[in-house]
Amino acid sequence: MALSQQLVDRFMARRTQLGLAIRVTVAATAAYAIATALHLLLPLWAVLTSLIVTQMSVGRSLKATRDYMLGTVGGAIYGGAIAVLIPYSGEIQLLGLLVLAVAPLAFVAAIHPSLSAATVTAVIVLLVPTMHHADPMTSAIDRVSEVSVGAVTGLLVSFVVLPSRAVRQIRASAGHLLELIADAFTELLAGLTRGRDSDALHGIQDGIGSAIVALNAIGAEAERERAARLSSGPDTGPLLRTILRLRHDVVMIGRATVVPLPAEVQVRLVGPLSDVSATIAAYMRSAAEALRSGVGAPAIRPVHLALERYANEVAAVRREGLIRGHPGDTAERFFALSFSLEQMHQNLGDLDRVVGEWSETSSGKPARVADQERKEK
Repeated sequence: MALSQQLVDRFMARRTQLGLAIRVTVAATAAYAIATALHLLLPLWAVLTSLIVTQMSVGRSLKATRDYMLGTVGGAIYGGAIAVLIPYSGEIQLLGLLVLAVAPLAFVAAIHPSLSAATVTAVIVLLVPTMHHADPMTSAIDRVSEVSVGAVTGLLVSFVVLPSRAVRQIRASAGHLLELIADAFTELLAGLTRGRDSDALHGIQDGIGSAIVALNAIGAEAERERAARLSSGPDTGPLLRTILRLRHDVVMIGRATVVPLPAEVQVRLVGPLSDVSATIAAYMRSAAEALRSGVGAPAIRPVHLALERYANEVAAVRREGLIRGHPGDTAERFFALSFSLEQMHQNLGDLDRVVGEWSETSSGKPARVADQERKEK
């Protein structure tokens, strides 16, 4: 029973990937069946196209279908035009036509990678007639027909079979990124008193960079779905911008915490800094969970209180002149840290707002509306 539960848990953790595998299988099978029923010359291209356009999310499938169809139609027209307008009678002449077909389209694909299918299509339209003794125009029509069947099949399967919306995926990706930022933030502030674990920090920072790239890609797919009215939900821009600003805050804090604080300053600030570190990290992790589950933004008041306590202690350190007599770069880092934490405070307020917009309570009301009603009561 325990082994069975572990297997179920692993499958559930990968349900997005499992859904993609099922969609790809259905799309390939359906594309082959339809192409065979329509007596298309090469059902293989219908199957391959269905594999290409069936992507992780509906938004990505839309883009893949659009790009592949544009490249196919453009390549078919160009390759067919060359084959019809420039007659050839031998292999040397065919080789020259092949160069004329590939070179311009390869150049275009290098500038616009989304049109890379044009080069392949032009080559197929040009060479297939020599193998099957068909005319170039028929070859171009066959190619477009095969790709159209595969593209339409793959797109329909993406809509119908276990559809995965980028709007849902962005919740998980944003939550993962917030947890990485929380880990980096904790490690950086801990370095002010005990020194840094550089290897651990580099690993976290690399993970943040990769997660930001993935989040931006999913955000573009989510906006594509919203523009096509395939999904609803808040604008992804504020969420992505807020998380990116928090990432910048962590970078600034990293620059301000290259070396530990002076010993006498550490004694005064170790308590407030520890509180700030634990409170902000806990808030970001709670916000990550709120994004994934849609239960509403967590309480941000502990963050306000922790940063207020830290600011009061910093003001006391300045009044007592504890930072005087230290090198200028030490004082610069001391003030830069306070400024960076204040910037993060503002951005965490924005995070509280956008998490409320992305979360809904069980009653279906936006979480921030429900929170306001609860406060009024």
